[in-house]
Amino acid sequence: MAMKRAIWRALSVLPLLFLLGGCVERTAVLNPEGPVARTQYDLIMWSVGFMLFIIVVVFTLFTVVLIRYREKPGNADYEPPDEEGNTLLEVVWTAIPILIVAALAVPTVKATFALEKPPTDQVEPITIHVTAANWKWIFSYPEENIETVNYVHIPAGVPVKFKLTSVGPMNSFWVPELGGQKYAMDGMETELILQADKPGSYMGRSANFSGEKFAHMEFEVIAQKGDDFKQWVNEVKQTAPKLNEEKYAQILKPGLVGRMTFSNTHLEWIDHAQQNSHHADGKSTGEDGGQDHETARDNHHHGE
Repeated sequence: MAMKRAIWRALSVLPLLFLLGGCVERTAVLNPEGPVARTQYDLIMWSVGFMLFIIVVVFTLFTVVLIRYREKPGNADYEPPDEEGNTLLEVVWTAIPILIVAALAVPTVKATFALEKPPTDQVEPITIHVTAANWKWIFSYPEENIETVNYVHIPAGVPVKFKLTSVGPMNSFWVPELGGQKYAMDGMETELILQADKPGSYMGRSANFSGEKFAHMEFEVIAQKGDDFKQWVNEVKQTAPKLNEEKYAQILKPGLVGRMTFSNTHLEWIDHAQQNSHHADGKSTGEDGGQDHETARDNHHHGE
């Protein structure tokens, strides 16, 4: 009997050892390296901790009821009296789920709205346009007038406003150590604000299935000190080749490409094409004008 008990104890420890075996390195989501990721990390920890507390309470009550009210030799013939209802208990078990949902929903809603704004108003955010394509990421810096493919440099300690769109299928822009994901969709623009606390390298990826090679749709976020970032921008302007429409159309073709760097952006001719389409039709306002802008943009995105 003692041997069986020892065996069962050993077997019960194996699952725990199996789980701890994956804890050599922290999961990227649980390794926040910026204020956005830290807020989301705190929200995850609060939700997990609160739900574990609920599980402990439920299992404790379940065990108490099983032991206390189990059938015994002294009450084998016991028949409980009929009850029409208990108002107090009904109020309690209706209120408890409401309180649980509120305890999870209120912090989630507050954090969601807070993360739609830069984490600090002391530093002006920079803007980077992100275009997802099969199967690569294109980063355009409109203020610096440079463009990169499959990697992006950002200044550490500065909020970055990523403006996301897609060419073709919907993708999901995700840098786990800096914050949660947001979708990039064709014909639309979404915004995601991230910030890195310190210089370093952070891997990003697509978190939405978009075809056979989406698993290789990764990019590197390189956070640098402010002066190093400015030096990198100046080097790109002086040494990188110019991007033209033919080259951009070639990049957009489905397939994998390596890292690329250009000393201008594809936003130039897309904006120019939108203006030409806008003036050619003689429409300056209204829904039709907006549709013409989107059509021109889509045509250039698809290399037509």
